[in-house]
Amino acid sequence: MSGYRQGDSGLILNEPLLWEKGKKGRCGFSLPECDVDEVSFEGDLAGDGPDFPDLSEVEVVRHYTRLSTWNFGVDTGMYPLGSCTMKYNPKVNERQASLTGFADAHPLLPEVRTQGALKVMYDLEHFLKELTGMDAVTLQPAAGAHGELTGILMIYAYHKKKGQIRTKMLVPDTAHGTNPASGALCGYTPVAVPVNGEGIMRVEDVRELMDEDTAGIMVTNPNTLGLFEENIREICEIVHDKGGLVYGDGANLNAIMGYVKMGEIGVDVMHFNLHKTFSTPHGGGGPGSGPVAVNKTLEPFLPVPRVEKIKDTYRLVTDYPDSIGRMMTFYGHFGVMVRAYSYILSMGAEGLKEASAHAVLNANYIKERLKDTFHLAFDKTCMHECVFSDARQEEDGVTTLDIAKRLIDYGFHPPTIYFPLVVHGALMIEPTETETKEDIDNFIDTLKAIAKEAKESPELLKNAPTRSKVKRLDETAAARKPCLCG
Repeated sequence: MSGYRQGDSGLILNEPLLWEKGKKGRCGFSLPECDVDEVSFEGDLAGDGPDFPDLSEVEVVRHYTRLSTWNFGVDTGMYPLGSCTMKYNPKVNERQASLTGFADAHPLLPEVRTQGALKVMYDLEHFLKELTGMDAVTLQPAAGAHGELTGILMIYAYHKKKGQIRTKMLVPDTAHGTNPASGALCGYTPVAVPVNGEGIMRVEDVRELMDEDTAGIMVTNPNTLGLFEENIREICEIVHDKGGLVYGDGANLNAIMGYVKMGEIGVDVMHFNLHKTFSTPHGGGGPGSGPVAVNKTLEPFLPVPRVEKIKDTYRLVTDYPDSIGRMMTFYGHFGVMVRAYSYILSMGAEGLKEASAHAVLNANYIKERLKDTFHLAFDKTCMHECVFSDARQEEDGVTTLDIAKRLIDYGFHPPTIYFPLVVHGALMIEPTETETKEDIDNFIDTLKAIAKEAKESPELLKNAPTRSKVKRLDETAAARKPCLCG
């Protein structure tokens, strides 16, 4: 809603458009006296100019400052998005990424002028190899899904080099939502692998589905239920015995970092989400970074260029005949790499391991304290996230969406809802390791209060949120008649 109302002040969430605020003659800056001769514009440069509003400096500053207060971010409060790891980004990492030598480096500079940047990339690859027990890494992919695509393209190239054109890819029901799409983009038909009553894959199901026409399996471990795939070693052996390869979705690496080396349990290729596990900015459209690690089997197929150290010099090398080629015009989102590099150096090996331990501890604490309030899909030790549902609130006509909207009134960003699809009415919570016990307790108490409201005043939840700038939208109308112009 735009335009002024009586009694408007800086505390009222009602902000006019700049064109409505502006008045002819106002000016937000003063130019120094001109010390050169004035020259009149001619031809195409002449005219009335753009239709900019006339505003004072304080009007502009207050306008954008007010707008900024309408946003919710990880610097504002807890962001418990399950499967997304919206954890706090240490500002020291931002500082390193903004250093002039990094921020102003142009990708077309010659190698002799970019040795520092190349060293950061080379060292970061080494760190990621150490963390996962893999043999080689590319930093090129621009995000997690881009990393998935890169990994599956390498699997495709591997089978093609052997003279095999396989047509299927196994994808568990608890995989990340982009996994089936990544397989399909590479020409594979996704084949669903169901989960058992414990929320993980059964060895028998994988054995039955895996054949010589199947290129491999895409495993999210821990899976999207927040559970560790306990049968992963045997599953990898089954896939390998049939000539297939194992893709590991590393988006949930923050739960097992420092405890599990994926390369040692049979994974052939995996991606990282630097914009999740390694605490770089996440959300808002990017940028992200999705490096891919491989074992010796797939190393020849890595994208080019590759960063190599020759004596004391770092180079970008393209002479790899089996490579799948470039995945980006240059080499990826370098600023995100610097942030992740800074995070790893500041944490150290023990610090990264401790981060995983705290993420798992916080998630299990929430699970135990809320399992008597909300239906718990799988009542067992979870990893970095836990999944509840609205089964107990359904009898009062309250849905997961209503619960999420009501959380906004209490000042919390809602968790992920209705995912994973294997849990009806899912409420997926990931506290991350960066939240204090006090903040987590506040979140838990708030959800308990909302559950009580659902029983006593269900209409309160159905009309939520009531205190936010934007109230509940008509989601059906939005889907049927989307407004795609801004």
